[in-house]
Amino acid sequence: MAESIAVDRRPSTGIDPRTLRRLLGYMRPYRGQLTAVVACIIISALASVASSMFVETLIDDYITPLLGQADPVFIGLAEVLTVLAAVYLCGVAANYIYNRTMSVLAQKVLKNIRDEMYDHMQRLPIKYFDTHSHGEIMSLYTNDTDTLRQMISQSMAQLVSASCTVVAVFFCMLYISIWLTLIVAACMGIIMAMVRTFTAHSTASFAAQQQDLAALDGYIEEMVAGQKVVKVFNHEATCRQDFGRLNDKWAASSSQANVRGNSLMPVMNGLGYMMYIIVAVIGADLAISQVPNLGMTGFGTMTLGMIASFLTLTRSFTNPISMISNQLNSIITALAGAARIFALLDEPTESDDGYVRLVNVKTVAGRLNETDAHTDQWAWKHPHKADGSVTYTPLAGDIVMDHVDFGYEPGKTVLHDITLYAKPGQKVAFVGATGAGKTTITNLINRFYDIADGKIRYDGININKIRKADLRRSLGMVLQDVSLFSGTVMDNLRFGRPTATDEQCIAAARLANADGFIRMLPQGYQTVLKGDGSGLSQGQRQLLSIARAAVVDPPVMILDEATSSIDTHTEKLVQDGMDRLMKGRTTFVIAHRLSTVQNADVIMVLDHGVIIERGTHQDLLAKKGTYYQLYTGSFELE
Repeated sequence: MAESIAVDRRPSTGIDPRTLRRLLGYMRPYRGQLTAVVACIIISALASVASSMFVETLIDDYITPLLGQADPVFIGLAEVLTVLAAVYLCGVAANYIYNRTMSVLAQKVLKNIRDEMYDHMQRLPIKYFDTHSHGEIMSLYTNDTDTLRQMISQSMAQLVSASCTVVAVFFCMLYISIWLTLIVAACMGIIMAMVRTFTAHSTASFAAQQQDLAALDGYIEEMVAGQKVVKVFNHEATCRQDFGRLNDKWAASSSQANVRGNSLMPVMNGLGYMMYIIVAVIGADLAISQVPNLGMTGFGTMTLGMIASFLTLTRSFTNPISMISNQLNSIITALAGAARIFALLDEPTESDDGYVRLVNVKTVAGRLNETDAHTDQWAWKHPHKADGSVTYTPLAGDIVMDHVDFGYEPGKTVLHDITLYAKPGQKVAFVGATGAGKTTITNLINRFYDIADGKIRYDGININKIRKADLRRSLGMVLQDVSLFSGTVMDNLRFGRPTATDEQCIAAARLANADGFIRMLPQGYQTVLKGDGSGLSQGQRQLLSIARAAVVDPPVMILDEATSSIDTHTEKLVQDGMDRLMKGRTTFVIAHRLSTVQNADVIMVLDHGVIIERGTHQDLLAKKGTYYQLYTGSFELE
């Protein structure tokens, strides 16, 4: 199996602006909706500013004149209050529309991102999954995408709204009093300097928080999958300690990130109140001292309505800044999650330069003709670029490895000068200790990894010239660790060949000795399996795996320790099913139990990536070498 490869996954200490631009790129198809959102945001911002500007008119033109009257008339005041209510109503409606639109748009964007992630993940090489835990990958689909949802549906809209409001309020303040606006600008300079300081310290903390959460999720997924083993070995205490260590690390990084992020809001509020007081005192002093007020319309007298309106605008100016600071947490967290998602999307996909295809054929008048129907005949389809002609080579199952060297990491060779051949219909067995390279050989035949040196030929064709999908379609695999999927038994049987009929699936189940126990299930072939077939025994799951391979009807079979984890009685059923499946097919068998490989045409003994013995069962016993020692029990596989 592939060795674990150390990968540096430390979080970045800063936010790459390219991450934000790339994220915004997913929103381009929704320009129309975004335009409507921006329009509603502008209407909402203008409504907010207009209501603040109304305060000056309300006090100076409608309330103050009524204070000295013995019989005041409130008609004018009622009319202006009605207009003010209509302005507020427009702002509320616009606010509702853009928030609702952004919530729907966020789900559409996230769906597209998840679709792209899953599609890209299907095209990643096996090496990626060997070097990343399942929990870490799942965290991308759950935690990281959820942070993006919060950012798109809430933070981005509030950011645009706050920006529009700040611009509109700033010009309104200039219109009322340039002197007081300069005071507000000086205070805001101090506030923005503090915002930059808090943001710089928060960025790395939120990135570390997401990374630690992914590590914790990976550990939980691993422990849930291995819960039986944990209990059998009384490992609960150690697991609690390990979980506690990872949980403490995540709690520490999360606390640090949120303390730094959440500290900004109260600081902003405090500074905002101080600015409010400063403006109120200076404005009152200017009015009492009758200092000429300079506005955008020229010099004038500072009135009570101006001061009240300006103070309202001051709150309208600081509130958006506070709103931005309050959303910085989710923005930073979301961009850290987006960077991790894009790291997945930037992983190089599995390259495939093959052009030879595997097709079904039938013989007509002595010639091979390609057909879409499933037949018992397969052929390699060679297109010739020179003249556009096509040549069909019958698939025989002749596999040769010629002086192959391979290592999972550069400079660390695990297979050394491997040379072997499997003639059509032969059964080739690999025997050796764990880590000897048995499974690695089958991984190379499947092209899960590419070799460093040498050649692998399939019916005389270099496998690099065969399309990977077609190569793997010709290879059936039955593994020790069976993976069953949520769905009916019939769905699992036709997993590798969706077009297979019920009759073909049932025939394959009979071939694999699985038909009997399947019919005893509550709904037979329509019984729904959940939790990786947890309701079935290991032997039953293995029989389903063999039946699934039989449905595909591959020309070449690879059996990787398929009977090593089941009892002797069930092994006989499984072995009988495998013998039927192997009949007439080239087969590679990896087994710890030597009883399962005695009838192999050739047995190869591997040790540290080198074939040290090869021959039939009788030949190897006669040599009295390593195989003889294994068979007689004087030496055991580790």
